[in-house]
Amino acid sequence: MVWDVCSWRDMEPLIRLETTLTGGRYLSILSDHLHSFMSIAHSDGLGQFQQDNATPHAPRVAAKWLQEHSSYFRHVHWPPKSPEMSIIEDIRDALLQAVEKRSPPPRTPMDLLTALQDSWCEFSTGYLQTPVESMPCRFTSFLRPRGPDMILRMCTSFFGSSVYNLSFISIRQFL
Repeated sequence: MVWDVCSWRDMEPLIRLETTLTGGRYLSILSDHLHSFMSIAHSDGLGQFQQDNATPHAPRVAAKWLQEHSSYFRHVHWPPKSPEMSIIEDIRDALLQAVEKRSPPPRTPMDLLTALQDSWCEFSTGYLQTPVESMPCRFTSFLRPRGPDMILRMCTSFFGSSVYNLSFISIRQFL
């Protein structure tokens, strides 16, 4: 499994996770990698952090850590089961397609990690701009059934800064 944080203009190197992601490991990643990235990319404290709804992202310790660091960046809360709003799936799918096109295909976990890292580095930072810029449309289509007041409140609080993402890929998908 790999983890990453990226923004509209910046991509961090992929981080290999040796074992299954647990709440404790996720907390360690947040403190070791996310905090430093956000401090550099958005030293003004206006950055916003988005994560998908994976189970390891939900523990109370992670929520508490995000709350404690809310002066450095905002945490965007996504409704459960709403992948249509998340650009993480788009980024993950593009990375998987890039790896699948490699010749020869990865045969070992180390080959796969290398292919993932190489494919990730080959993405231009401009690649990330398209999915991030699609967020207003995704957001509006999600909120439209909830009424104009909800759209206005949510859009006003959301579209001020870049969106940050976590990308997870399981090695088991390939081997």
